[in-house]
Amino acid sequence: MTAALVFLGGMLGAPLRYLTDRAMQSRHDSLFPWGTFTVNLAGCLVLGVISGAGIALSGPVYALVGTGFCGALTTYSTFSYESLRLVEQKAYFYAAMNVTVSVVAALGAALLGYTTASALIG
Repeated sequence: MTAALVFLGGMLGAPLRYLTDRAMQSRHDSLFPWGTFTVNLAGCLVLGVISGAGIALSGPVYALVGTGFCGALTTYSTFSYESLRLVEQKAYFYAAMNVTVSVVAALGAALLGYTTASALIG
């Protein structure tokens, strides 16, 4: 049952990741990887919310949303690849900003989601 929920969450997260990436990149004429930044930020926020909800959520919800959906939506490998690609293109500012802003914003989004859900539920 748990594997099926992870699979189902992944079936929702993966296409959403692709569609979000394409939509964001088409709106921004920039070297900065806005699509990957957006999905990683959204995934961190969602994961923060379900973590902050704590015991109010069941194990199957964590499997569906946390592991399946957020796991397929977010991407550390693409973030790393795009950062290295920016360095190869000698776009050092964009590479540094991608790493710095992505890490800080992702931690902030997770903290925001966690504290908001904890305050509302706790």
